[in-house]
Amino acid sequence: MGMIDSLVVEEQVMESLRTCFDPEIPVDIYELGLIYGVDVGSTGTVTVTMTLTSPNCPAAQSIPEEVKSKISNISGVTDVHVEIVWDPPWDPSKMSEAAKLQMGM
Repeated sequence: MGMIDSLVVEEQVMESLRTCFDPEIPVDIYELGLIYGVDVGSTGTVTVTMTLTSPNCPAAQSIPEEVKSKISNISGVTDVHVEIVWDPPWDPSKMSEAAKLQMGM
């Protein structure tokens, strides 16, 4: 298998992340600021570093699974690692302007 275009894959990963929603908040996880980093390796391994709005968030299991399955469907992706980190902790200041408007903040 040849080298993948990591920039193209990264863009597709970002688009996929915008289709994952926190069940309690009608805003996608990317706009919420839950995604801390996306790393696309040359062999097609994607590592997403993310957090959740709280450790006891009801979606703590489902969101990472959804992220993993959506990214797995992207052409050229061979493996997906979702790393949940709690440092730095998420807070509303990490939300995009669009998300803040949507939340009426």
